[in-house]
Order: sequence, then C-alpha cells, then structure tokens
Amino acid sequence: MSRGMITAPQPEAVEAGALCLQRGGNAIDAAITCALVETVVDPQMCGVAGFGTMQVYMPKRNLHGFIDFHTTAPAASTPDMWASEIEAEARDGFGFFLKGRVNEVGHQSIMTPGSLKAFYEAIDEYGTMDWRDIVAPAIAEADQGVVIRPTMHQYWSKFYDYGRVPTIEKLAHTSSGKRIYFDGNGNLKRPGDLLENPDMASALRRIAEGGAETFYTGEMAEQMTEDIGAHGGLLSRKDLAAYETVRSDPLWGSYRGHRISTGCPPGGGIMIVEMLNILENFDLKSMGHNSPEYIRTVAEAMKIATSDKDRFVGDPAFVDVPVDRLTSKDYAATHADAIGRGEKAHVERFDPTDEPRDTTHISVVDGDGNAVTVTHSLGSPSGVITDGLGFMYNGCMAVFDPRPGKSNSVAPGKRRFTSMAPTIVFRDDDPYIVIGAPGGTFIAMGILQSLLNVIDFGMTISEAVAAPRFTCNSDTIDFSNRIPRFVQQSLGQMGYPTARSHMSYTYAGVHGILIDDKGAWHGAADPGRDGMALEA
Repeated sequence: MSRGMITAPQPEAVEAGALCLQRGGNAIDAAITCALVETVVDPQMCGVAGFGTMQVYMPKRNLHGFIDFHTTAPAASTPDMWASEIEAEARDGFGFFLKGRVNEVGHQSIMTPGSLKAFYEAIDEYGTMDWRDIVAPAIAEADQGVVIRPTMHQYWSKFYDYGRVPTIEKLAHTSSGKRIYFDGNGNLKRPGDLLENPDMASALRRIAEGGAETFYTGEMAEQMTEDIGAHGGLLSRKDLAAYETVRSDPLWGSYRGHRISTGCPPGGGIMIVEMLNILENFDLKSMGHNSPEYIRTVAEAMKIATSDKDRFVGDPAFVDVPVDRLTSKDYAATHADAIGRGEKAHVERFDPTDEPRDTTHISVVDGDGNAVTVTHSLGSPSGVITDGLGFMYNGCMAVFDPRPGKSNSVAPGKRRFTSMAPTIVFRDDDPYIVIGAPGGTFIAMGILQSLLNVIDFGMTISEAVAAPRFTCNSDTIDFSNRIPRFVQQSLGQMGYPTARSHMSYTYAGVHGILIDDKGAWHGAADPGRDGMALEA
C-alpha cells in the first residue's frame, strides 16, 4: 500500500523522503528528511544556515498554517549602512548591486538563519520520528560523498554578464570552499566527480545530537559568530539566540471555484492571489495557451503585482502592508479593465541587469491526508564557510533595498521580501494541487503559470510544470527558448520590449502533486531541474 508521494529537485533527497514515508513517517517527517538531504546534495541551493517557509496541512489534527523561517537582519545593521554604495538594481527586482558586492558575497552578506530551527520545530511538534533518525540520511550522504550532477556544475561554473559575482568565485571565497569544491590543481570539480565534505558530516552529527540548540545557543553558535565577527560580519550570538520562527495562518484567495491557500508577506503568496484575481476576469482558454494575447494579458498581471510588491510589500512587523486591498477582487477588476483597454503597466527599476536564483522546494502528501509544501534557500550563497563546519551561509542581505524609507529597506531584525510561495489549491474542502518552486523572483510567475495550465487549460500536473514559460518582472517580457519566436515578434509589434533566454526550461523550477477526484496522487518534477516525483 502506498504511503505517500514526494517531489523535489534532487533525486537523492526525494528518495530519502520516500524511504521515510515507507518506514511509517508522515508528510512532515518526509519533508524535513528530504530538506536536510538537500542541504548536503545541493549545498548552494539551500543549507542549515538558510531560510524558507513551510505550509503544513494536517486535517486529522485540525491544523493548517505556516512556519515562516525567513532570515532576519542582524541587530548591528542600519537602514543607511549601504545607501551610498548602490551601483544598480537587478532588472527582475531581485536585489541591488553595491560597490565591492559586500551585500552579496562575504561575511557582511549573512543574515540570521532560520532553516534549522524550523526543521527541528516541525519534527518536534508535528513529526512522528526521532530527530536523530530524521538527520541520519543527510549524515549518510555527507559521509559517502555527493556525485556532482550536471545542473549543480552548470550553476557553479556559469558566468553572469550583468555584474553579479559568479558562483565559482563564491566557492573559492574561503579556504574551506577551495578545499571542498576544487581539485588539487585548483580546478573546479566536474560533473561525475565526488564532492567530499567530512566537515559537513561532522556538523550534522553535532546537530543530530544537540538539536537546534547547539546551532543557535551552543558551541556551534560560538564557532560561527567568532568567525563571522573576525571578518567584519554583522551576525552575533545575540542574533542567533533571539531568532524565532513566525507562525501564521494561510493567506486565502480563490480562482474559478478553487480556494487558494498560500503564504503571507513578506512571502510571495500575495502576488499569486493578486495575479489570479486579475486573470479571473479573462477567458484565458479562448485566447490559446501561450498565444500573443494570452502572454500579453498574463504579463500585464505580472507587472501589476510586481509593482505593488515593490511599493507595498515587506515585513509586516515593520511595514503596514495593504493585504486586503492588494487581494481584493474589486481592486483586481480595475486592473483587468485597464488591461482590456490595452494599457501597459510600468515597473520602476533603478537600472536594468540580472541575477541568479538559489533555492529548492519540496511537496509531500501522505496517506493520512497530510500535505506539506516547503521552499528553502540560501537566498544567494554568501561564499562563507566556517572552517570545520562545511556548510555555506546565506547571503540574504543582497535582496534588501539599500535605500532608506522603502518597504524592503534594511532594519535590525527585519525580514526581507521573498517570492517563495508554497501553495495548496483546494477543490471543495480537499487539497487538489500541492505546489511550489525555487527560482528567486520567478517563483510566483512559475507557480502562476502552472496553476493556469491545470485549471484553465486542463493539463496534467506533469504537462503543466513542463510547459514553456515566460516572465515579466520588469517592462520587458522574457521568453524561454521553447516559446516560438514568431510569438515573441508579435509581442514586439504590440510595443513590448522582449528578451529571449537560451534555456528551454527556465523561470523557476516548479514541483507539485495533484490529487484527483479518486484520491490518486500525480506528481511532477520540473524537467529543467534534476529532480523527480516518487510514490512511496
């Protein structure tokens, strides 16, 4: 008898989660087992010193809510600390480029991490297995070494043409990074090579025995902050000791008779609700999938939600986010009218450029009706690895707005906006689609298109996540290479700036599970990533 289904971008992590289900674990046990293995087998996409958000649905416990574990700015940070250092803003809105790239690479880029605390709390409160057993598969992966996959190496070796620090430079930022990721001749290890990291195995053993406490208040906390402080970083022991996850109810929306459960600000769920509200006013199916008119309509909804995000959405503890207005059907109808008249929205940008996306995702369902969808990340890897620990810290300061007075400006203890949006679509009272994605500011756009593909166009979940995507995070519409060039040319003739990726699969990496009306599970992993869906 099947016990559940899991999907994620890393096969080794999916397998570990599936085995957890087979051993009798529930969806939470499987999700956290998978997440910890991901930190080993994809260590620039996520880590114990990262952040994320997790939606948990457990009907037999009458539980439905979020564990938000966003990073927080260290207490030593100030709103104007980098105001005079700005060089440019990313075209897709994912961060700013500063002189010396101090917000992106190195010890000043590190924010207070939340991932490990959230993982530990989730198992303690909702899991059925012992914490040591949850960590054991990650330790085993670290002990045996990780075979480098092609997509891992592609991310490491790619050079960005828009001013972003190449990942290969981040890997070589510390002596530990040079030892782990490069061979004896100083060359970056290649696909098929074994990535050996005994320091990470040792750190995970300490975490397995000491739980989150050793990381946030114990010996590991002292080891981390001594290193960070010695190199001019801001993170302190007080920051780690004071860190708390945030619990919240879902943000609810609706679309064509389906109820949509997603994350509250500073997460990206508010964008998904706003875009769906706008698009509900159009007969998208009659336009034709990825037709010029369809792309124009969806792109305008993307631009409107992006502009509203930039202006209004930040940490609700610091910013009065107008959630009711941005998720209002009447507000959406006003924008839909403007789109119908052919008006073009404008997305303000400091300067056009681009940025990499470093995140991963897990969707799980089990035989008891539980569903978990969790996205976690390093934001952008900082390049910093403390000697003896093996894991890389987040570089989340890069996404704050260095200009004071903005919704996403720097402030002590503040969480910055993230597009992460683990989402559950309900049909009647039951989960129908459990979905999420990695992909920086493309996350909401990838989830949106996958939902439209299922609900409006009747695609299977596998077809929906594999269909060619576009995105519009600025005034430019960006096309994946499988959308025909004549479609792009038609949008250009309508007056839209356009750009084309050389990638056939791009703009997020959507992973989801669809539960049909007979209760059968159908899993899908984005073919642009390495992952898979596996029934246990």
